[in-house]
Amino acid sequence: MDDQKAYDPVDVEISDDDVYQAMKEIEGYVDITPSDLKEVYRHAFRHAVERIRRSVSAADIMTKDVFFVGTKTPLNEVAALMAEKQISGLPVLDDAEHVAGIISEKDFLSRMGTKDTRHVMGIIAACLGGKSCVALPVRSKTAADIMAAPAITVCENTTTFEIMALFTRHNINRVPVVNGSGKLIGIVSRADIIRAPLIRPAQ
Repeated sequence: MDDQKAYDPVDVEISDDDVYQAMKEIEGYVDITPSDLKEVYRHAFRHAVERIRRSVSAADIMTKDVFFVGTKTPLNEVAALMAEKQISGLPVLDDAEHVAGIISEKDFLSRMGTKDTRHVMGIIAACLGGKSCVALPVRSKTAADIMAAPAITVCENTTTFEIMALFTRHNINRVPVVNGSGKLIGIVSRADIIRAPLIRPAQ
């Protein structure tokens, strides 16, 4: 995604060092014409966004009131909670309250019935076609049976820059935040990352 489309330039403060670093990247003598100024701005804007991403941590942007389930929670209860709270995924905690895994919509879809049920429309098509209930294969299972494990977690000090790299590397949309004891204290989603440059670190 292009940085200048993803973030409003008005909300990103460009420092003198951002401009200096940008000018160092431009080859040759810089004669300040409109096109040169745009080039300097483009580089400085990128430096500013990266600087802010590196300074904002998980603790600054995470959602603290996290919905979660236990490893032994029946899947019908997991699905009901996700539907009620209108969320697409949540952490699964073990008996020690450590994050054991993550359950998302795709974990349900990938284990339900026909080959087309990795997409919600596949389930709808199967139901409309009069086929057997695609939920039968998972009806009696628990969270531990379908969760993605082991869970990828971050700590409070993990930067949004590092979290973005985790999202890309592991193709995930959310990551639980844990404290030094491994207990769940928050969660960061892709939506939180998009908003991150507009948020200043806590003083």
